[in-house]
Amino acid sequence: MEEVRVFPLTCAVQNYAWGKLGLDSEVAKLVLGGDPVAVVEEGKPYAELWMGAHPKGDAQIKDNRIAQTTLGEWIAHFPACLGSKVKDTFQGQLPFLFKVLSVNTALSIQAHPNRELAARLHAQFPEHYPDNNHKPEMAIALTRFEGLCGFRPAEEILGFLKSVPEFRALVGNEAAEELRCSVGNAVHTGQVLKKCFTRMMNCEKKVFVDQLNMLVKRVTEDGAAGKDTSSSIGDLLLRLHSQYPGDIGCFSIYFLNHMLLEPGQAMFLGANEPHAYLYGDCVECMACSDNTVRAGLTPKYIDVNTLCEMLNYTPAPASSKIFPCVQDASDPCVSLYDPPVPDFSVMRIQVPPSVKQYTVAPVDSASILLVIEGDAMATSVAALSDITLSRGTVLFVSANESVSLHVTCPSGMTMFRACCLL
Repeated sequence: MEEVRVFPLTCAVQNYAWGKLGLDSEVAKLVLGGDPVAVVEEGKPYAELWMGAHPKGDAQIKDNRIAQTTLGEWIAHFPACLGSKVKDTFQGQLPFLFKVLSVNTALSIQAHPNRELAARLHAQFPEHYPDNNHKPEMAIALTRFEGLCGFRPAEEILGFLKSVPEFRALVGNEAAEELRCSVGNAVHTGQVLKKCFTRMMNCEKKVFVDQLNMLVKRVTEDGAAGKDTSSSIGDLLLRLHSQYPGDIGCFSIYFLNHMLLEPGQAMFLGANEPHAYLYGDCVECMACSDNTVRAGLTPKYIDVNTLCEMLNYTPAPASSKIFPCVQDASDPCVSLYDPPVPDFSVMRIQVPPSVKQYTVAPVDSASILLVIEGDAMATSVAALSDITLSRGTVLFVSANESVSLHVTCPSGMTMFRACCLL
């Protein structure tokens, strides 16, 4: 097995309730090749495709010469496949987890801890925080993708405090006025934002449920009367309330930027960045961790005090939350998303119809290659045999190995590649 350094993976599907059903789900399309009968018979939401070696969803190696083996077990036997820098830096572990997400209903108000907080939470509450690693992550839109990310500029929040009295009732007049007076002083604004958000999130349940019901009633009646409800973000409010009635997270839309990503656009979510995914399909890459601190729009465990204490309260406009990609100078087919963390980078590879022979270049890191669209025959001296690539094929490529593609699809190919560029 040691000489085989490029091989297909069978990856884990997570059927979380917030996922999409049927062929609306990009995860289902990739896993099942677009077969509608298979999707209907499964009858489960296809929420996440996990491509990596995390214990919760370790990929399986496809090789008929050996008994079933997980990617994590294989890497433990042959750590050199990671590349020398990656192996030494991350103690012989694949440092990233690669995913595809198909989001149908909102996916929790949440943030991810830094290394220090992750270790402390895991030690104190291992049942809720299953490992001690941090979890910076990046989402790259496959379809139009909707989410919340980071605190809005203070002026926008003040606008909602003025136009949404139910929201102001939860924050309180004193804190709202303090926020108004803080504008222009960035440090003070962050401190007051923390006070405002914490007051709202810790509000007595009966109080916020009553205010939410009043708000929903008012927005519903205004909408029925043909009035403009945009000053209350009425459409989004009603949608979140229909998914999570009586949930304090419905009010978070007045604090957090509402993001609409077009395909290819990305968000980077560093430690302590408040966010939520609302709808759409994306490729996601993160440090190899499953640690999430949640406080709303979820049936899962919530930890309001930890979330409010840990968050980054620096306000910034939505446009600043879009993470840019950079064209690879050596390969016009590659766009690189390279976040400010060592654990992972993502390449989007778009092979145009005019190119029939393409080489996936070697890098000094193990990588995982996902085919989104297109067909090809892949050859590599490190593979047991030629590998047929089609939508949903996932390849593990060891460090410093290249893969040659004979593209057979007349419309070209789209692929994503996760790796660790130290």
